[in-house]
Formats: sequence, C-alpha cells, structure tokens
Amino acid sequence: MESATVVLYPCPIIGHLVSMVEIAKLIHIHNPLLSVVVFITPAPFETGSTYKYIDNVSATNPSIAFHRLPTVSIPPDFSSDFIDLAFGIPELYNTVVHDTLVTISKKSTIKAVILDFFSNAAFRVAESLALPTYYYYTSGASGLCEFLYLTTIHSMTSKNIKDLDIYFDIPGMPPIHASDMPSVMFDRQTDMYKNFIDTSSNMAKSSGLIANSFAGFEERAINTLRKGECITNGPTPPIYLIGPLIVSGNRVDPSENECLKWLNSQPSKSVVLLCFGSMGVFKLEQLKEMAIGLERSGQRFLWVVRDPPSDDENKSNSGGKELSLEAILPEGFLDRTKEKGLVVKNWAPQPAILNHDSVGGFVCHCGWNSTLEAVAAGVPMVAWPLYAEQKMNRVFLVQELKVALALKMSLDGFVMAEVLEEMVRELMEGVEGRTVRERVLEISVKAKSAMEDGGSSRVDFLKLIQSIDLGLR
Repeated sequence: MESATVVLYPCPIIGHLVSMVEIAKLIHIHNPLLSVVVFITPAPFETGSTYKYIDNVSATNPSIAFHRLPTVSIPPDFSSDFIDLAFGIPELYNTVVHDTLVTISKKSTIKAVILDFFSNAAFRVAESLALPTYYYYTSGASGLCEFLYLTTIHSMTSKNIKDLDIYFDIPGMPPIHASDMPSVMFDRQTDMYKNFIDTSSNMAKSSGLIANSFAGFEERAINTLRKGECITNGPTPPIYLIGPLIVSGNRVDPSENECLKWLNSQPSKSVVLLCFGSMGVFKLEQLKEMAIGLERSGQRFLWVVRDPPSDDENKSNSGGKELSLEAILPEGFLDRTKEKGLVVKNWAPQPAILNHDSVGGFVCHCGWNSTLEAVAAGVPMVAWPLYAEQKMNRVFLVQELKVALALKMSLDGFVMAEVLEEMVRELMEGVEGRTVRERVLEISVKAKSAMEDGGSSRVDFLKLIQSIDLGLR
C-alpha cells in the first residue's frame, strides 16, 4: 500500500505548536496509516519551552515526526516586531518548504498540508504543488468570523481602524468597537495589516478551515460560519470544529508540585487563580496595585507573577537577574496573606490547577488556550485582556458567551486595586458571579461531550479525516 502523509506547519511559539500537535495526535488515533510530519522553523524570537516539549512528544508519540527546517539568514533590515516576524519568517522559508515537500512526495503521497494562519506564506507553495491545503485557526469560531470578514471590512473603508469610533457589525458576533479590534489591524499601511488581509483571502480559497471550538459553546458564530455569511465574495470552505484541543499528557505529580500541594489544603471552590500566559508581563506599579486589590478582597488566591519589564526597553530587568517576590510586591504582603494566598514565580501547571477542586475562579488574559482550559474545567473568569485579539475575546466571553466578568480598565490598560478587589469578590461570592459560575458549568459538560466518541467535535474530525483521505481540494 502506498504511504500517505499529512504535513502540519505551525507557528513555533509554544501556544500554537502545542495546539497543532494535538491535531497530529488525533490524526494518528483516527487513521494510524497516515504519517504525520510537523515542520519546525527556527525562530529569532522567544517561543517558550518548545524544544523540551518536542522531545517529550517524540518520546511518547513516535508516530509524529518533527522535521526541523534549516536556518536561513534573515535580512539585516528585517522588522523585529513579533507579528512581522511570525508572518515574515515563513516567507523566507518558502523555497525550503517547497523543496522539503517535493522530497517528502517522492516517498509518500502528501494528502494535505495544514497551515497555522501565521504560516500563510506557504499557501502559495502548496498551491503550486497542487496540494490540498487547510488552515488551522488556533482560536474559536467567533474569532474566525472576524478573521474571514476582514477582507470585507478592508473594502468598506479606506480609513485606519484606529481612527474610527464605530462598532463593526460582523456576522456571528456581538458589535465590536474599533478599539476592541486586534491592534495589529489598526493601521492599514503596515505589513502586519496586509498579512492578515492576505491570510483572510487565502483562507477563503483553502480546502477547509479548522477551529478550536465546539458545538454548544459559540452557537451563533458556528451557525454563521456554517451558513457562509462571513465570506461575502464567494463560497465558504468546509468548517471543522474539533475542540476543545487542550494539552494532553502533561502530567504533574500533585505530591511534588508546590501549587497543587497548597491547593490540597484549601476548601472546595475557594481559590481564585491569577495567571496571564507566557507573555503576560506587568509593570511594577501594576503588580503592586494587584497585590493591594487581592489582599483587600479577602479571597483565597494563587498568583503566578513574572518579573516586570525594565524601564529601559532595550535592557532586561535587573541586568538579567531574576527579582525576588519581596522586591516586586508591597512590603509585608507575603507575610500578611500567607494563610490565604500563594504567589509563585513565572510558571505553574495551569491545566492541573484549573481542574483542582479548590479552584473556583480565574483572572486571565483571554488567550484562547487558557479560555478553553477554564471552560473545560468549569471555572468562571474575570477577563483582563493584554494583547493580540484578547480585547475582542473579552467581548465574546462577557457579552456573548457569558462565562466571564469584565474588568474596568483605563485607556492604557491599567487596573486599580479597588477594581480588582471588587471583581474578584464578585466572581467568587456575588450574584453576577453566580450566574457566570452556573453558565460555565453547563458549558463544561458540553465540552466533555463534544470530545467523546460520537460527540460533535469527534464527528467533525472524522469528516476532516475523510476529506484528507479523499484528497479533496
């Protein structure tokens, strides 16, 4: 029998890579005859602990082959902005990707290429080789509605989004104010804006669109996508909702981990977790304000703190030396709150924490991976968006999906101590908090059902596998 291969091309940052690898695992489960090759691109930016993660996956899932692409030189005048790099690096790699795909095809039939949206440049390569090409949108159905509608927004106005004081009426979504749109879309003269528009256009021409969501969660957005209402100038490719894709195999020994041991001694549903992703960094002034708010709230808390950025953006903080918690937080804070709170530096096993019985709330940055982890665990949220599409996610989570409470922020994103105090207390004890708590528990049941045999996400994934097997373009 002739061998067949699916090639996955993720963005190398850990959040995107992990989510894409979950697709690789599912492919192997549902069709072990399909070989899976994951392209790994060397990145000139911080990606998180990707190499350790890849080594762990390789050891436990030998059926998944990671192909590290060779390093290519980056022009000296290349933008150092993360979004520009995330889109631009794949552009530099198109020749390498072309040659690698040709080499693979000499030994095996490439049934499909699945691109991260940041890997959009490779769409031209796959098209030139007549390969069925799918896009994996790492966020949910609501965000995908916006992404596909970008070309329509682009044609509706010649102004920059940052200069507009309007609400966008995007199919499948609540009204989105211009200021809540992803900041990368604010200025239409930038390369990042042009890359997002180009990606939106290519998505509409692809063999299919895969999103990390599930039936019963984003119903209005899902129905709108299925009806093809977000692409106004042509047909919509098949939509596959296969989530929640949450990291599997990430086991943490509760007898060894400080956070889990501490949680074991706390009452059920009494602890609020504060964790803001791998890029969630706050200035020192904000960290101190957060500490004051937490202490005044009287709630039990587990808080993951990263070092604040240096005042000089060109230098790392403290000359590269990690600061102590005592140097970051108000004097005496750790002693005063030691009976009710635990503060840890840099990292904590977030999925395991969210699934612990003692955790009853989550203050988070509205990143989609964290959102799904919370929803699947049945933990309500306070939405504190920081970057990327997170302000838009806040609108979905608070207004549409009703699994989070909004946090009042200043125009520059600063949150006062009394605001955090009030919202943490409301989430854990208040009437609005109870409504959100009840809602997220309902969604949690639907999330589990979606991923079971016969569940909506499993059915969609089988449709995706059938499409790949047939080699549909």
